[in-house]
Amino acid sequence: MRIEIPAQKKWVFDKTISIRWGDMDAMGHLNNTSYFRFLETARIDWMTHLGCTPSPTGEGPVIINAFCNFYKQFEYPGDVLIKMYVSEPGRSSFESWATLERTDMPGVIHATGGATTVWVDFPKQKSVPMPQWFKAIIS
Repeated sequence: MRIEIPAQKKWVFDKTISIRWGDMDAMGHLNNTSYFRFLETARIDWMTHLGCTPSPTGEGPVIINAFCNFYKQFEYPGDVLIKMYVSEPGRSSFESWATLERTDMPGVIHATGGATTVWVDFPKQKSVPMPQWFKAIIS
């Protein structure tokens, strides 16, 4: 099942990551798990850039699902540009989306991905309303 990125979205962050030799699989392609690591790295760097660093004694974002659609293989060497987007937030959750392309092939989408993120009170292990400062950034 392919999950499509919505037309209505807000760009929030770009991240470039180099493909490492060790990221390749036996077939000479970027291993599927590396796509998820690239998406995770972009998400974490974006949130860190915002000053949103989760604390086990406080509140913060938790990924409750993630997906990746594979369109065109990545091969070593090269750099991957991940463009991050968000959709309109709910009370405690929001959707993030991303496109992945080679920096030397601008506009050629090799993969897309996304995640549903819920704001959580970590000690209570319960979702809570997203803070207004964060909601304002992604709205």
